[in-house]
Amino acid sequence: MAEPQKFIDLRRPRRVWAIGAVHAQPDHLNAVHEVVASRFLPGDRLVYLGNMIGRGERVLETIDTLLYFRRALLSMRGLAATDIVYLRGAQEEMWQKLLQLQFAPDPQQVLDWMMKQGASTTLAAYGGSVEHGMAAARGGTVMLGRWTQGLRQAMQARPGHENLFSALRRAAYSGSPDQGPDQREPNTLLVSAGIDARRPLNHQGDAFWWGAPGFSRISAPYQGFARVVRGHDPARQGFAVTDFTATFDGGCGFGGHLICGCLAPSGEILDLFQV
Repeated sequence: MAEPQKFIDLRRPRRVWAIGAVHAQPDHLNAVHEVVASRFLPGDRLVYLGNMIGRGERVLETIDTLLYFRRALLSMRGLAATDIVYLRGAQEEMWQKLLQLQFAPDPQQVLDWMMKQGASTTLAAYGGSVEHGMAAARGGTVMLGRWTQGLRQAMQARPGHENLFSALRRAAYSGSPDQGPDQREPNTLLVSAGIDARRPLNHQGDAFWWGAPGFSRISAPYQGFARVVRGHDPARQGFAVTDFTATFDGGCGFGGHLICGCLAPSGEILDLFQV
């Protein structure tokens, strides 16, 4: 597929472990990691389905946990860095936009909206505050640029954090999405919050992290993919599996569970658990 900086080909995985939205709940994440570590085999892949941060207050600890587990898995023989994938969810998208707030047409309105969507905990984790952000926005572009630069420097001061955010992808897939209807091997597409089934993969835009209506009603393979898997349901309807889709959202960050599924390259769910 074109644009490898946006999409990642999992090549021919033995299995794919997909972890739903974490929302800065490191205790749940650690528990999932323990299970995955005990069952992970050579040839497996690990995909975090976005929304790793936000909502919960333990943002820094969550990212440190992600980085620690990455190092632990990479110590396994034969495992490559590209075998561990982090998808961009709504919370990661908002953080990236927050670091560029000085370019927004109405930064005060954008900042207020982001805070209502759960980004306030990420802002606080890196030493920022809504009050200072609003004051900087009222002061103009230069002042706001200094404020966002302070946030960026706080992120850079945490080893590995900037690298993780730079590694975010919009989607991951097993097998080629361009095989056509006569393909012999079914494959799987993994996203954060959904897709717009009316559009091709390269034209999804922000549907990847904000979702699109009708995901649960997809009634045929999307663009040759046997199953589309997401980690967060914006409508908060929770875990669901259909013939062509799966939603691994157990409400983590909203008082619920963190879900992890193990998938065959064909999209068949081999294992499923929640903590």
